[in-house]
Amino acid sequence: MTVRAAWLLPTGQTREETRLAPVGTVTPAAELTSRSGVIPGGSPLVATPAGAMSVRIGIGRAVVQGTTAQGPYPVALDAPELVTLAPGDALDRIDTVILRIYDGMYDTEGKTLAVVEIVQGEASGAPTAPPLPPASLPLWDVRVRAGASSSTGGIDWASALTDRRRYTVAVGGITPHPRSEGAGTYDGQYRDRAGVLERWDGTAWRTYRPPEIPAESTTSGFAVGTGWKINTFAARRRSGVVTFSVYLERTGGDLVDKTNLPDTFIGSLPGGWRPPFSVEAIATDGYGDGSARVESDGQIYLRTWSPNIVLAKGHNMRVSATYVQ
Repeated sequence: MTVRAAWLLPTGQTREETRLAPVGTVTPAAELTSRSGVIPGGSPLVATPAGAMSVRIGIGRAVVQGTTAQGPYPVALDAPELVTLAPGDALDRIDTVILRIYDGMYDTEGKTLAVVEIVQGEASGAPTAPPLPPASLPLWDVRVRAGASSSTGGIDWASALTDRRRYTVAVGGITPHPRSEGAGTYDGQYRDRAGVLERWDGTAWRTYRPPEIPAESTTSGFAVGTGWKINTFAARRRSGVVTFSVYLERTGGDLVDKTNLPDTFIGSLPGGWRPPFSVEAIATDGYGDGSARVESDGQIYLRTWSPNIVLAKGHNMRVSATYVQ
């Protein structure tokens, strides 16, 4: 058997069919239904021209939802399947290659099996894809030009195929691009849209952005140098990038023109916020500006200060830096 379906055969499925069919891979569509779709991985159920009027559907796996009572059918195509299209009519038409479930317990077709077959469309000056039967999954549309046949050169395969495969994944998985169009089915569902991660919020697909990480604000573990007092320390870490800002009050004597003085130790960052190597920082009190250096052990040194601008006792100086941790 080429097309294998779990939970369908009247005599029970084989162990091999149980292993091949994608049991458990379902995206919820409603309370008791699942999203029909192809299971991603490789190029599942790809269409390859195989003659003037024939196309071959490659191996792959899928889930086909029937009625609510039927539930989803896991299906595996373990060998390529060849299908042949009828000759063209007086006008163009669009035929659809589908994966279909026949289940004698629920339909009147009188058979129980899974197949790849053609649904023929109506010939028209502006043809559209045909309506599909229940318990089926569209795979490919084929445009059959007027008069196409084996004797007239057949179907123009270079332009005839339109990919109708849509994908489905296990609940909580990310549906891959393309053909993940349409509304989401549950709040918090994700999809890949041409490389952009989107999340369904119950109303619309929104580009996903990680929640803003709140800044940590504390003075615990921050050491200060002589002549300084810490007022606030706030830091944020996102994707390995640390940004911190510390406000220090000058409690010692006035500081003026530090261009020719030795580096002055003003404080030390708490553990967990220290850079892996020495980085530069900015210091300012709103009037004067200076530069600082943050060492890998967390110690902060004031290196320069604006000439003729007094950093007076009681003034607050902010030191801030951003670095990759």
